[in-house]
Amino acid sequence: MNNVRTVSDTKRAFYNTHTRPINSIYRRVVEELMVEMHLLSVNADFHYDPIYALGVVNAFERFMQGYRPENDKVSIFNALCQSIGSDPQTYRQDFERLQSEASGLSLDNLMGQLKQSENSEAGSLTGQFRAISQNPKFKYSRLFAIGLYTLLERVDFDLVKDEKRRNEALKQVCDALNLPEEKVQKDLELYRSNLEKIAQAQIVMEDMLKADRKKKEERAKAKDAVATPPSNSQEPT
Repeated sequence: MNNVRTVSDTKRAFYNTHTRPINSIYRRVVEELMVEMHLLSVNADFHYDPIYALGVVNAFERFMQGYRPENDKVSIFNALCQSIGSDPQTYRQDFERLQSEASGLSLDNLMGQLKQSENSEAGSLTGQFRAISQNPKFKYSRLFAIGLYTLLERVDFDLVKDEKRRNEALKQVCDALNLPEEKVQKDLELYRSNLEKIAQAQIVMEDMLKADRKKKEERAKAKDAVATPPSNSQEPT
C-alpha cells in the first residue's frame, strides 16, 4: 500500500492551516516553494540539514519581503513547514544559529572549514560540511544552494555582488562538498533573477497602492465639499 504524501495532500494541509487569502503576486512564490519542499520531503535520499533550512528561510524572507499584512507571513511560513510534517521552529532556530556562526567568520575561515575533516562537532558548520562531503547519496537541491549562497553573503556581502569572485568561491565550495558546480551556478543565477523580478513587482504594487490611496483621498475631499457647502457671509438687507 502506497502511503507517500502527494502534492495535493500537502497543498490541502497548507490551506487548512493558513486559511487567509494570499496576495496575488506572492501566491506563485508560496506554491512553488511548497511543491519544492514537498518533493524533497518524499525523496528517499533527502535528509533535512541546517544549511537547507538556511536556504528555505532566507528564500522565504527575501521573496516575501513587503508582504501585507505583515503578520500573515508567520502563518504562511508555519503552514509551509507543517504541510510537509516539519517543525517551523527547527527551521528558524537553525537559520538563526548558522547566521550567527557565519557572522563571526571571514571568507578564508569559511573555506578552511569546508576542507576540515577532523575535530568537528556534528551540529557545527564544519560538521555539516563534513557530513555532506562524505555522503555519496547526498540529495542536492536548489534550496540547499541558496543556503550556501546565504553563508557566502553573510561572511562577505561584497563577494556575492562580484561575479568573478562569487564564481570562484562557489567553485571551491562545490569541489569541497562534491556538488554539481554547473547546476549550483544555474540555480543561483535563477534565484538572483527571481529576486530582481519580485522586487520590481513589489515596486509596481506599491505604486498602485499609493495611486489608489490618492484617488480615495481625492474622492473623500470631493464628497466632503459637496456635503458642506460654503456659508453665505453677506448680511440680509
